[in-house]
Amino acid sequence: MKTVENQIFDEERAFYGTSYVEINNCTFQGAADGESAFKECKNITVNDCYWDLRYPFWHDDGLNINSTEFTGNCRAALWYSKNITVKNSKLHGIKALRECSDIDITDTSIVSPEFGWFVSDIRMENCKAESEYFMLRSEKLNLKNVELSGKYSFQYITDSVFENCVFNTKDAFWHAKNVVVKNSIIKGEYLAWYAENITFDHCTIIGTQPLCYCKGLKLIDCKMEDADLSFEKSDVDATLISSIISIKNPTSGIITVPSVEEIIRDDPNSACIIEILK
Repeated sequence: MKTVENQIFDEERAFYGTSYVEINNCTFQGAADGESAFKECKNITVNDCYWDLRYPFWHDDGLNINSTEFTGNCRAALWYSKNITVKNSKLHGIKALRECSDIDITDTSIVSPEFGWFVSDIRMENCKAESEYFMLRSEKLNLKNVELSGKYSFQYITDSVFENCVFNTKDAFWHAKNVVVKNSIIKGEYLAWYAENITFDHCTIIGTQPLCYCKGLKLIDCKMEDADLSFEKSDVDATLISSIISIKNPTSGIITVPSVEEIIRDDPNSACIIEILK
């Protein structure tokens, strides 16, 4: 493997088409303002680098990125690539990850609108993220100990698992399918409308009008706070361990809850059983 150290690059396609290169303590910034430093490359390792130029990694196979900063000027850092590992880094440019597969991201800060669109097989652990439309239309996500702040997250995702996460995000999990969320806190308005086969296991759900128009919705020993007009038109099997403000016209299934301030039944098709624990 060729090693490149302690250099500055600003030209267009500086390493186009290269393979088996290790880049240490280099800066990608300068007057030439070149794009696409590592396009069509294989087996690239990057350590302790600084990126201030656009589109650095496109159409690559085998990326190992460590302790590296991608600034707000670094648009679309990782696109159309596979077999990617990112550790202890900063992904701070817009659209930092798109249409990639087989990705591991750990101990990394993400500040990136439109992050993770159309990705597959991504694992994230011990990360913090700020993003709008986070992980749109992606599949096979496995997130652990991830903190997210944003809006419109996880829309249209499929076949995913989340554990010990904290999500503060409006309109999360809309149209999600085959998803499990465990031991997590989800705060935001209009959670998981139109979702199918989504399970919340020992979670805390906070916010107005959650979990409406769902199919195959399941809650296992969950808390719900500030939750009014919940479960409208949903097929639901829920065991709640806290009181809830209101339940409105759930279609079918059973909801077990310690207490509820208001049950709204103004739809003749609402046949869900609501069982109040004494």
